Amino acid sequence: MMKKIWDKNIPLDKAIEQFTIGRDALLDLDLAPYDVLGSLAHVKMLGKTGLLSREEEEQLTAGLRQIYEEIKAGTFRIEEGIEDVHSQVEKLLTERLGEAGKKIHTARSRNDQVILDIRLFTRDRLAQIREQVRSLATLLLDLAGRYKEVLMPGYTHFQVAMPSSFGLWFGSFAESLADDLLLVNAAWRMANRNPLGSAAGYGSSFPIDREETTRLLGFEGMNVNSVYAQAGRGKTEKTAAVALAAVAATLARMAMDAVLFMNQNFGFLSLPDAYTTGSSIMPHKKNPDAFELVRGHCNKLQTLPTEIQMIITNLPTGYHRDLQLLKEAYLPAFDTLGDCLNITRLLMEKVEIKEDILKDEKYRYLFSVEEVNRLVSEGIPFREAYKKVAEDIAGGTFSHPEKLNYTHTGSIGNPGNDLIREHLQEVLGEIDTTAVESSLKSLLKEPDN
Repeated sequence: MMKKIWDKNIPLDKAIEQFTIGRDALLDLDLAPYDVLGSLAHVKMLGKTGLLSREEEEQLTAGLRQIYEEIKAGTFRIEEGIEDVHSQVEKLLTERLGEAGKKIHTARSRNDQVILDIRLFTRDRLAQIREQVRSLATLLLDLAGRYKEVLMPGYTHFQVAMPSSFGLWFGSFAESLADDLLLVNAAWRMANRNPLGSAAGYGSSFPIDREETTRLLGFEGMNVNSVYAQAGRGKTEKTAAVALAAVAATLARMAMDAVLFMNQNFGFLSLPDAYTTGSSIMPHKKNPDAFELVRGHCNKLQTLPTEIQMIITNLPTGYHRDLQLLKEAYLPAFDTLGDCLNITRLLMEKVEIKEDILKDEKYRYLFSVEEVNRLVSEGIPFREAYKKVAEDIAGGTFSHPEKLNYTHTGSIGNPGNDLIREHLQEVLGEIDTTAVESSLKSLLKEPDN
């Protein structure tokens, strides 16, 4: 069994060993491809600065590329007794390459290594979330256009308030997601800064080239100050968690509306049988379980920034083992939100809309504001018009116009879906991931013969 990277030939109590390792061996599988990418850049930098020979650089580069392919093929494992992904990768390189494998950790620490892995993971996964949000928001805008003339009740205080439309309802969530992407973009840019080379948080006496690893990994820049690079652990995760929570909040509210509107007392929405579940005792049930689980998962995701904050809130400058705990909630959150985005899109593709809802007599007072506005347009002061309509409602003589006359941007008659679509495209265009993709492909590309 390979000794730990930090092993000093002093036996460690087994209970302490297990407690400090925690779930790293399992959670680090998510970080494995990023650990290899970071190591590839580190090896190339060591070769450039003369800290590795040309032969050693080539051996390690080939060995790392092989491990990366094993990770992608699903054959990579963190073996029993191996502490983390960093140790497993170094173990494989040492077994396969001998002395060259033992040199890979030159001029770095597990501290800057894990921060780098999390940055690369975060940057990649946020890019995936951006694409999923774009796809869902685009669908919602298409639905907003399709149903812009189908009216529905609008509510305040959970009471019937004013006329709305399915066009406005779908469009509201599309615009919300576009604004959520502003936070995703900010988190992506924070993650797109290179901490590698800060070592344990105080730099290295080796003549390393941090600009080179920054370039090789496609980072926008580096965390310049070595102490701050270490302090960025937790800060990056919290910022990304805020972005994930924002998207989750939009999905949770949309799911709540959908669950409510599918209730028979509303009956505004329905789903095909294949997208609902039944009851073990009530044959008539068509339960919106998928929407309910989206709501539950997304409400849970909204606690993530607080959970991270409570771990990092009183830590002084420097590395502390508390930071290891960030992985447990943080890494799985991306899969959870991605699943919720995918299933919400699937449900929204299949959702069926009820038309002529407002013909029901119980919605007649939705049009009270319309009548007030009609009287005002005839020259009656607003307060007098308001009182007259209130008296008509109380006396049972209220009547309302047959047609609605909304023309301003963002209203029933002019929902502004094109403007929301422009906003979405503008936000999506704020960052460009192609440079990152190109840099990483270069790292993984076999040299020309």
